[in-house]
Amino acid sequence: MLSRRGLLAGSALALLAGCSSPEPAPGPPPVPPSSRPSGLSEPVTVQRRHSAARGTDVDLVLITPEGVPASGLPVCLALHGRGAQARTFLSLGVPALLTAAVRAGTPPFAIAALDGDHYWVKTGGTDDPQRMLTDEVPAWLTARDLRPPSAVFGISMGGFGALRLARTHPDLKAVATVSAALFVSWPDARSRKVFADEANWRAEEPLLHPAELRPAGLGVWCGESDPFLGADRRLVRAVSPEVSRFSPGGHDDAYWRGILPDVLEFVGQRLS
Repeated sequence: MLSRRGLLAGSALALLAGCSSPEPAPGPPPVPPSSRPSGLSEPVTVQRRHSAARGTDVDLVLITPEGVPASGLPVCLALHGRGAQARTFLSLGVPALLTAAVRAGTPPFAIAALDGDHYWVKTGGTDDPQRMLTDEVPAWLTARDLRPPSAVFGISMGGFGALRLARTHPDLKAVATVSAALFVSWPDARSRKVFADEANWRAEEPLLHPAELRPAGLGVWCGESDPFLGADRRLVRAVSPEVSRFSPGGHDDAYWRGILPDVLEFVGQRLS
């Protein structure tokens, strides 16, 4: 499958929780799934897949380092923030950042971004993003001659989802959260109008299940002006992750662009 170049053009989509509907995303139009396994031929491809777990079609955005054979690469899942989509990682410049990281010495790996929602957890009904990640995505990657996912990073709402995935997959080699949207109380979580009830939130909230998170291979990044700073600091105190970095910045794409090279290096070194 072929993809257009120039994927880095266009304005960055907003990932801030509760943001308005994003503008049309950059990148190639999605293509239907292939009828038989086939390797990737371009650094970026977008494929439209039907997720039975979510009950809808989703974009699968695959990003590999330019100039590196894609066949057999390890894979890191990328989970977007609320109001965004898988193609947001193209607007944030991830293809160029991944290529730069590998050329600087980071072991090569692929990134698989998916469309998600509801803090990447089941909040009622039949939409189950976690089941999509666990039960469907590995086969989608195998069909493109990539390995099953062995790492995950998420931004904002995606950070919540990455930690939720880590709770049930302790074998993940790297888990990275960026400005993770975590909630220290039910009133705080209820204000987001996402969770079905308090029991649903309590079952899913990473801060309430720190014993299920492994410090090794866990990295936490957050801006010092981010509204989720207090919650992310609480996560660090509870879990003592391998890496935790708080630096100037807010809950916005300027901060995320600045720390993504660090995150990609963190993931790549642990996937090698």
